[in-house]
Amino acid sequence: MTGLTMTLVFLGLTLFGIPIAYSLGFSSVLYLLTSNLPLSVLAHRLPNSLNSFPLVAVPVFIFAGSLMNTSGITDRLFNTARLMVGRRKGGLAHVNILASLIFSGISGAALADIGGLGKIEIKAMKDQGYNTGEAAAITAASATIGPIFPPSIPLIIFATVAEVSSIKLLIAGIIPALVVTGLLMIVVSIIAHIKDYPRDTLLPERKESRRVVLNALPALFAPVLLAGGLVSGWFSPTEVASVTVGYSLVLGIFVYRELSLKEMISMAKETIHSTGQILIVVACASVFAWILTIEQIPMKMATLLLSISKNPVILLLLINVLLLVIGMIMDTIAAILVLTPIIYPAMMMAEVDPIHLGIVVVFNLMIGLLTPPVGMSLYMVSVVSGQPVETIMKKILPYFIPLIIALLAVTLFPGISTFLPNIIFP
Repeated sequence: MTGLTMTLVFLGLTLFGIPIAYSLGFSSVLYLLTSNLPLSVLAHRLPNSLNSFPLVAVPVFIFAGSLMNTSGITDRLFNTARLMVGRRKGGLAHVNILASLIFSGISGAALADIGGLGKIEIKAMKDQGYNTGEAAAITAASATIGPIFPPSIPLIIFATVAEVSSIKLLIAGIIPALVVTGLLMIVVSIIAHIKDYPRDTLLPERKESRRVVLNALPALFAPVLLAGGLVSGWFSPTEVASVTVGYSLVLGIFVYRELSLKEMISMAKETIHSTGQILIVVACASVFAWILTIEQIPMKMATLLLSISKNPVILLLLINVLLLVIGMIMDTIAAILVLTPIIYPAMMMAEVDPIHLGIVVVFNLMIGLLTPPVGMSLYMVSVVSGQPVETIMKKILPYFIPLIIALLAVTLFPGISTFLPNIIFP
């Protein structure tokens, strides 16, 4: 059995709806059995792939996101965003996007954004006359900001696989996330005028506004603390995750007093379940990637890509097309784990900055979260809003325009990603 046959088996199982971890594991075991390699490889590779300090940040960020959702922080972030942009035409649509940017500075995951802010945002928009499908579409589109802006679980996974600086990679996501935010808000402004969306009609009086802002200041300080800690070098990404949990606990228990021991235990159980799902994919993907390496698939792919062009821009555009397609059929974490070892050598030979490549890879796969058949953001927002996936998909189409424009800008102009890391870490 060849590496190519193993890959085809994996893709076939995935297309038939077999979970990613099982598809990776079964195809890898089948290769070992047919190639007379010892199954003891599994006993070595599976646990060793999880012996990574940066990966510790994954469960901690998942737990931090859950704490944010139940400790009163999410509500206060949303109310502050309403004060900032709610008076504009289509106010709550703008609030939806800005709140996602603020929340992304804490959660590190698109689904955490939808699960935490989605219910609040969609309900508020429905109450002010927005179409539910439209509200769900904006919520899903704005959630793509989360895994680009630091902290970010997908960027940490990429940094682990590619063996690049996770701190530089996380900081590199700041400007691209702001670009996405700005372009989404421009499109919302255009649609708001076309469809005559209202301004936010439930903004508080000036005295009440001061109380809302003061009440939200501790929550708003969280992303400042985390981003500042990363930029200054006070915290590693893993330490940032732990600080996030500690800060969330302090706010939830002592400041806002909305977090109970029962809720904490429930969130810990959910975190264990979610972490198990992610790490079993990481473990199985490591065996799969090792087999691809011994079959020299990465070098063959590098040779193939470089035979097409040695121009880094052309290669990045080809990678964009590949990743957009892969993002439709494969989970984000699995795609990073499987594809990074394959495309990374060719990109390094073409002298593509690895930090720039990391942002491009993750951004592509975030767009994939909005595309069927796998599109997890679509399914998540469908559950939150009660709208069929088909309805949300139709409403979300205009928002692909700013996302693709932002992706092209980030791809064609590496400085958007590399400017901040190069300034901070010369």
